[in-house]
Amino acid sequence: MEQQMGDFFKDCDKAPRLNEMADFFSATAAGRSGVPIKMPTVDARLFQGDVTLESFTSVHRQIWGRFDPHYLASIPYRLEEEIRLGDAFLRYADAIADIALPARFYLLGAAEGTLARTLAQLGNGKIQTLSCSPNKENEDSFFLHGRPSHATFFLGPFHHLTRSRIVGTSALRHFIDGFDIILEDTTFQMYSPDRKAQIGFVKRHLKDGGIFLLFEKLRQEDNAEYLRREMQKDYGYKARFFTQDEITKKKDSILKHMNLNETTLSKVSAALAAHFNYGCVTWNCGNFYTIAASNNADNLRRLISVMAPPCIPNEYVYVKTPASMPGLPFEPPPFRRLAASGM
Repeated sequence: MEQQMGDFFKDCDKAPRLNEMADFFSATAAGRSGVPIKMPTVDARLFQGDVTLESFTSVHRQIWGRFDPHYLASIPYRLEEEIRLGDAFLRYADAIADIALPARFYLLGAAEGTLARTLAQLGNGKIQTLSCSPNKENEDSFFLHGRPSHATFFLGPFHHLTRSRIVGTSALRHFIDGFDIILEDTTFQMYSPDRKAQIGFVKRHLKDGGIFLLFEKLRQEDNAEYLRREMQKDYGYKARFFTQDEITKKKDSILKHMNLNETTLSKVSAALAAHFNYGCVTWNCGNFYTIAASNNADNLRRLISVMAPPCIPNEYVYVKTPASMPGLPFEPPPFRRLAASGM
């Protein structure tokens, strides 16, 4: 086991995210490059007047960092999905208040941690969050709007956040009992395709009844289908925010490395099934997916039932959610209804 973990750490340290991609992420996180032609904004029509989604949006937008504009302009309707997830996490924290107070959420690799800071601010003490990134520029953006209460930042790649580091670091010690929710945000695909090992490492930080979510770009079994969805993303969405030269340059310098570390939905299912009993897809947009898994079916149902329906145009959806996954037997409940009058 120790040999396996040693190999895992070495492989992560040699991964593209920390080497070939390092300069790109440093410059983009600092706002020196990759800035879109115009700022992405929420398509409020997709919220159908839901008051809680709209109120979350206003707080979220006020604390964007320098990487957010690039990230949210690069993935179709990721901004609306981040709002939808944040609203669901707030509702979930309320639902488990008698079990875990405060609720603890770990948003792994989410750049400057804007979603984590929004949750901490709106939670008013009922939520404590942890964000991590290996980029000092992201840490600077984390503190760009002041030192947030109830939100902590770990400067380092996800595999450097070991239990011994949590125990030995006073600023992290309150997370020693683990997290109620962990969200991996487009991070594993920057390191390797070995989702089983990556999930296994991070799961050590999850409480027994906790929920693990992955937001990832996945390959398709049919490569032609993968490329069709990429064309839709590049020409139907990203072209609103970046020039064709910028899109091509990123594809040649960054995406070619990332694509080697992407995996398929069936392989993600198998990796999750090695660690969890239940799971389902909660969002899909082209080649991007949000997936949730847990060993506690009731907690997983509780989270899904407070999620708003996906806020995304139908033409980008290829999987009707919530959707069951092979090897993870689970009948997901329906999403909550959108309500113009709020809760």
